[in-house]
Amino acid sequence: MTRIDEEVRTRIALVVFDLAGTTIEDDDAVNEALRIALRSAAVEAERAEVNRVMGLAKPEAIARVLEARRGTAPSADEVASVHDVFVRAMLDHYGAPGGVRPIAGIEETFEAIHAGGILVAIDTGFPRVIAEAVLARTGWLEGGEVDVLVASDDVARGRPHPDMIHEAMRRLGVDDVRAVAKVGDTPSDLAEGRRAECGLTIGVTYGSHARAELEAFAHDALVASQEALREALGVESERVRRRGRRRAAGSPGGP
Repeated sequence: MTRIDEEVRTRIALVVFDLAGTTIEDDDAVNEALRIALRSAAVEAERAEVNRVMGLAKPEAIARVLEARRGTAPSADEVASVHDVFVRAMLDHYGAPGGVRPIAGIEETFEAIHAGGILVAIDTGFPRVIAEAVLARTGWLEGGEVDVLVASDDVARGRPHPDMIHEAMRRLGVDDVRAVAKVGDTPSDLAEGRRAECGLTIGVTYGSHARAELEAFAHDALVASQEALREALGVESERVRRRGRRRAAGSPGGP
């Protein structure tokens, strides 16, 4: 992991997370749903082809794949029709038993961030109808683990533009973008963080893209686990804090 300046970490007041592949297990479901939707437009897209547009607002992702295949831009009506198929496929997936599974350790990360007096936002390439269905099953908004959700259709432009980050800042009263950390699993997440000029832009390599696929894109750190993510953000889990208190008190450490 790239060494991060301590002064940068201590400035962070808001962490903006991606959803699928970053905070929720993806299992390639988003890629598969996009390929299913593209078949409705008679396009048999490859996984790698779709992965290149992951993280973008889904109408934009659909339009890019169709244009790349055909050499001409699709109509807005066709994009909307394909997007409708995608939304239905995703709602079916997330509505099924086991369809929404938080990344192991992510709730401990949310807790550690909040314990440091830092806010948590989620932004996503999903439209609000999908994002709200996912978060309703996690209970994160109601339970306070997540302070705000910004979906791609809440703003004029989705990733890689910085609009969703700026909207999260506006809703939460954070004025300085240097006090924001962006965390995500796609090149468009990293580009979003950089275009917003966030204080930290962190890629996670346990989602849709491996380390080798993210290394070429500007970032401050690439992490493979929640422990490494908390270290990059400069926050500690309650378990680590308890261990530190026991050691300070001279009692034996433990798990």
